[in-house]
Amino acid sequence: MEFSKVAERISQKIGSKGHTVDPAVVERRLRLFVEEFSVQDDEAERSVIADLARQYAIPDMGMGKSGSERKAINEVLTGEWVTVEGKIVALSHSPSPSIKQTGIIADQSGAMRFVIWTKSNLPEVEPGMWYRFDSAVVDAFNGVPSLKAHSGTIITPVPHDEALIPTTTPLADLSPGVASVHGKVVQEWETTHERMLQSGLIGDETGTVKFVLWHDEGKEKLVPGTVYSLYYALVDEFNGRLSLTLNTATAIPEEGDIPVNRGDTTIRGVLVSIAPTPGSGLIRRCPVEGCNRLLSRQNYCPVHEIQIKFHYDLRIKGWLDTGERTSEVLMPRQVVEALTGITLDAAKEIAENSPLGMDEVAIRIRDKVAGRYLVCSGKELDRTLLVASCEIAQFDPITLADLINRASTDLSSRGAV
Repeated sequence: MEFSKVAERISQKIGSKGHTVDPAVVERRLRLFVEEFSVQDDEAERSVIADLARQYAIPDMGMGKSGSERKAINEVLTGEWVTVEGKIVALSHSPSPSIKQTGIIADQSGAMRFVIWTKSNLPEVEPGMWYRFDSAVVDAFNGVPSLKAHSGTIITPVPHDEALIPTTTPLADLSPGVASVHGKVVQEWETTHERMLQSGLIGDETGTVKFVLWHDEGKEKLVPGTVYSLYYALVDEFNGRLSLTLNTATAIPEEGDIPVNRGDTTIRGVLVSIAPTPGSGLIRRCPVEGCNRLLSRQNYCPVHEIQIKFHYDLRIKGWLDTGERTSEVLMPRQVVEALTGITLDAAKEIAENSPLGMDEVAIRIRDKVAGRYLVCSGKELDRTLLVASCEIAQFDPITLADLINRASTDLSSRGAV
């Protein structure tokens, strides 16, 4: 876009209606739309004209495509300038000084994230209230659409008495954006970031999905094994995988249970290696709430440093070889106990009474399972299997005899050559 020429043209158009506007002001608005909000050139020109028409009360210039017609939230498309009405169902902590407010706006058709820029000088919105966003732009980041309120947007409160009832989406049907789900917390994982309060898996009848809950005022951990209705969670996509961010969500625990389709991956192979202490065996975890990280031999947490008080856990970190590929496997305490017969209490007793301490536990676990054929099932993420169940493979004698015969035949053939 040739900003100066377009700005001059717009100034002349407004001037023909009896109003004077500085071309430099018009050019700044055009550059804001095009360079900062990535708006197409013709759409930016129409929006600036529409804003000036409102400013100078020029009734016959129209809004063109700038978004005067109100749309339902589920009808808006990326790149559009739209007008929507909705309820502010969540406000989030602003991640940047350039963002005045961010959160979730919803109507009966759906919900989406919104952002109000600081430089827009727009009034703040309040949670639980309904607003009309006139001439806002829709864009997307990492596949997640959002409504951006800029200096050309008008935000006005609107009366609304109708109850807003969100519709839940099966986990298998999720797509990037905002969704409400009904699911069970089936796994809680070790957190990997100091700002992370909790992460794990939520499941329903259609599948499972990763969830993340960041440290935020008033936010509490979800209870593993509990069923929740989660309203207005953010659905993100990274490397082709979806995940739920729950900081915007309202979590309501429900009674009863639901069946969960875990979508498990099953791997059959040889456990060729086990990480030594403190990677496997009896391990120590950081006691700081929301951390639970693995401590080093010196009881050092990478986030909270030296921890005098800690809690024990059992774990196997190993590598399972199928003959075609090798996968890292992580087995939690309940799987280790079932597979080896060594309980957490027994492991602590062994460590207390052995000169080798915790290394003795790792050695006994290694002797029981290393080199064995295992069948492990669980959730596979980035070639790491988070094991939910595992057992020692039982060989079929007929299949074993057939393999021996085939091996003997191959050896005989090579000898004959």
